[in-house]
Amino acid sequence: MTAEDGGHAHPWVLETPSGGSEFTAYRDETLDPPSLVVQVGKTQLRYQLRCIDDLHAMLATRRDWVLLGNADEQKPAAVGTVEAWGRAPDNPVGGWYGIKMGLRGRFANYVPPVLEKLGLAEVEHNARNNRMRAVSPD
Repeated sequence: MTAEDGGHAHPWVLETPSGGSEFTAYRDETLDPPSLVVQVGKTQLRYQLRCIDDLHAMLATRRDWVLLGNADEQKPAAVGTVEAWGRAPDNPVGGWYGIKMGLRGRFANYVPPVLEKLGLAEVEHNARNNRMRAVSPD
């Protein structure tokens, strides 16, 4: 992997959609399951790595902007949002993409910037109520 690839040795340095926080993220295919690892200060969140492709596919199917709807695991996600999809029983993994119990939420806060970095999505960067939509990879 190169520095641009987002591997463990060279994680991406990203910002949340609202620009309120900086975090790092990297792909780790050696974990079981393969994971997108997000480091926010001392807190580490993990999402199933396939979330990148699955979220892009969902957005491409919708062909429009989708509200992010960021929420902690313990709070309900607004219907029709990226956050709700990331924990829905009818998504491709049949539920939560988040792996660590208690830290499975905030999918819509940390995964969309990764898709944006990879050129798979356009993400709004307003103070609140941000949306995203798919773009075709180059």
